[in-house]
Amino acid sequence: MASFIDPLITFVSAHPWLAYLTLFLAALLEAVPVVGSVVPGSTIILALSALIPGGELKLGWVLLAAAAGALLGDGSAFWFGHRAQREILNAWPLSNYPRLIAQSEAFFHRWGTLAVFFARFVPPIRAFVPMTAGALGMAPLRFYAVNIPAILLWAPAHVLPGVLAVSALHEYAGLPPHAGIAKHYWILAVIGGALIVALVTWTIRRRHGGMEPTAEQVRKDFR
Repeated sequence: MASFIDPLITFVSAHPWLAYLTLFLAALLEAVPVVGSVVPGSTIILALSALIPGGELKLGWVLLAAAAGALLGDGSAFWFGHRAQREILNAWPLSNYPRLIAQSEAFFHRWGTLAVFFARFVPPIRAFVPMTAGALGMAPLRFYAVNIPAILLWAPAHVLPGVLAVSALHEYAGLPPHAGIAKHYWILAVIGGALIVALVTWTIRRRHGGMEPTAEQVRKDFR
């Protein structure tokens, strides 16, 4: 992974507008079913956030790019599911991931509407839950009422650990905040963010209990 991330950081640090575009696409693709299971979107976001203390990127634009990509990705997946209904869950390529689809439905049975909120912090079902929500008949207003606050918390949770880690190195290790230094410490950003995501994931899964729903039970959660 480092062989891929290091050249990426080096390149985008010299082209800020490409960095923001990369952040946007990373967040968007992470929300696409199947694709989101293999694209290291969270890792890319955490790594690029390490460029903020050195001045290569601006915190506000990083947060905006990540949130906008996640919103477009989640929203597009939801509307695909909403229009196609449950048939899309049995169509290719989702038919190749029955376990993840079952986990997504189980999430709704356990958490109801709040499944949309919690799933944003739980890979890899994060990429499947929005489409599943649409396919199971969740009302659009209810989806966005939960999805938008989740994204507004998810973006800082992925960006700020990198900022804090590199800022601490500048402050306490005496490292100068010049351009390019952050790329050597992106792994600290990833570790910090991973710890946050792991804590949320553990909490949710501990309460989840592995209950498998029926389609009718899942539909009742949206009424």
